[in-house]
Amino acid sequence: MAGQTATPTALSPAQLDQLCINTIRFLAVDGVQKANSGHPGMPMGAAPMAYVLWTRFLKHNPTQPAWPNRDRFVLSAGHGSMLLYSLLHLTGYDMPMEELKQFRQWGSKTPGHPEHWLIPGIETTTGPLGQGFGNGVGMAIAQKYLAAHFNRPGHEIVDYNVYAIAGDGCLMEGVSSEAASMAGHMQLDNLIYFYDDNHISIEGSTELAFTEDRGKRFEAYGWFVQKVADGNDLDAIDAAIRAAQAERGRPSIIMVRTHIGYGSPNKHDTGEAHGSPLGVEEVKLTKENLGWPVEPAFLVPDEARAHLQEATAKGQEAEAKWQTKLAAYRQAFPDLAAEWDRFTKGELPAGWQAKIPTFSPTDKPIATRSASGKVLNAISPVLPTLLGGSADLAPSTNTLIKGEKDFAPGSYDGRNFHFGVREHAMGAALNGMALSGLIPYGATFFVFSDYLRPSLRLAAMMGAHAIFVFTHDSVFLGEDGPTHEPIEHLAACRAIPRLCSIRPADANETGAAWRVAIEHKGAVALMLSRQVLPIIDRTKYASADGLEKGAYILADAKGKTPELILIATGSEVAPTLEAYEKLSAEGVAARVVSMPSWDLFETQPQSYKDEVLPPNVTARLAVEAGVTFGWERYVGPKGAVHGINRFGASAPYKVIAEKLGFTGAHITELAHKVLGR
Repeated sequence: MAGQTATPTALSPAQLDQLCINTIRFLAVDGVQKANSGHPGMPMGAAPMAYVLWTRFLKHNPTQPAWPNRDRFVLSAGHGSMLLYSLLHLTGYDMPMEELKQFRQWGSKTPGHPEHWLIPGIETTTGPLGQGFGNGVGMAIAQKYLAAHFNRPGHEIVDYNVYAIAGDGCLMEGVSSEAASMAGHMQLDNLIYFYDDNHISIEGSTELAFTEDRGKRFEAYGWFVQKVADGNDLDAIDAAIRAAQAERGRPSIIMVRTHIGYGSPNKHDTGEAHGSPLGVEEVKLTKENLGWPVEPAFLVPDEARAHLQEATAKGQEAEAKWQTKLAAYRQAFPDLAAEWDRFTKGELPAGWQAKIPTFSPTDKPIATRSASGKVLNAISPVLPTLLGGSADLAPSTNTLIKGEKDFAPGSYDGRNFHFGVREHAMGAALNGMALSGLIPYGATFFVFSDYLRPSLRLAAMMGAHAIFVFTHDSVFLGEDGPTHEPIEHLAACRAIPRLCSIRPADANETGAAWRVAIEHKGAVALMLSRQVLPIIDRTKYASADGLEKGAYILADAKGKTPELILIATGSEVAPTLEAYEKLSAEGVAARVVSMPSWDLFETQPQSYKDEVLPPNVTARLAVEAGVTFGWERYVGPKGAVHGINRFGASAPYKVIAEKLGFTGAHITELAHKVLGR
């Protein structure tokens, strides 16, 4: 068998441990060296702690990697990806050796940083430092909620832990500070993190920029802090994990003093070992130093493989015992068991859409943020895995579920979250919650989407079903002024691939937006108004709601072929309809297209796109209270865009609308210019 070596056939437990650890180390070293790219130092130093966790504590089944009650492992220090890939290969996941040899190559399943579920067993996409830290907090939140919701005395079907390895860079990033503070407040004692404390970053010693007392910092956050002085002391690591598992009321961080590039004679404890291959000669010297055969590369001794693959049998046994518990649970609680089955399959209750309220044009004008709150409260009773909150803005974002408890220590079945003024941690936690099967939402003012943009981007990348509720979506926020008025943010969200951005025009489009958000297989951002908007009378224009298609004909040219197309989104649809009425009275054959979502529109067949925006109608005017960037794709060379390519102003929103020309009268004037009249 490939990978055999002349190691003794009867190894002591300590020798076998060391053999396995060095196997992990050198798979990482060889993978990075073959790719001539990557980060070998972290896996070399962190291999012992990862080995102890994966072989003695981690509850997982490599043959059923999606087992709902598995422990979660997050490699927050995602640059050390070869550590995770090696563990997946060695413990029996579908990670062939050939993939290790194709590290960082085109088409491989071993990219430079771990990507969610590209290979089963990768729980989340990491690499941007600190994101995995925040994702793990979200996963721990999900476990607490699911346990409180589904477990019953004597029938605990949800009882897993969340583990992660974070590095100096993770702890330096602000998102980890926010997330750690939040986790301590929530007393997430199912969270056990390892801090790979190797004292080295890319530029050199962490003393250059990172001299705080990290232990005291986490104690202040309310964490249980332990220190392991020697990262190669397996017994000390083992004892620390056991103590962390026994701790109640506090998340745990185990500070493990490791050495980057461990075993490398010349690059041990240097920044060179962080992000560059060791080099052919240094690989040879390192292997010789640790008593490892220089050749062949990617060596896996039979004894090491056999020992590490015991994880498969252990995992199968653990899952079998759990299945027995689940069978008893089904007998005792059939209704809850049916709900559990829907949850694990990602199914929604039949007919839930019927709970979405409809709004009448005779109702008073209502802000889409307020309509959103009404929709949320109408659908939440039948969607028990829909939960969330805001970054200290629930009264303004209308994201409180009435009649539900707050999620808090002693109340983990609560569905209302108080994330605090921690937008970035909120975003990262939402991703972890979504990856755990929940449908989480998090809200803030649209201008503060900048604070969580990295998490928003990763949600889109992973296809995580997280819903980002962004209110106060334009300059019509008003008196708070330009610091709080989003201008470029719509364009920024639309620029993120696979993020479904929706900006509804009125209350009924808002209901449709929530329907899409709940059913969409991926990340969704809702952009909602602060100011009240009229409820559009669609019977007047003989148009059905077509929000799910991204754009639709809201008002047409009254039996004529349109000579002008007016396109608008969100709050600008109402004044655009005013302009349409004026133009129609003047004999202009105009069409109004409501385009709440570019992203949904782009998924439609070309025939539908041409039906809504006929290619032969080149006189087009797009109206939106944001930067004009990107609209050229819909208005074409002969059209125009009325937007805002400046920052906003502090004034009542109606004054801002008048000054910046977002009125029916001004839009009418612009339409005439487009028509050349």
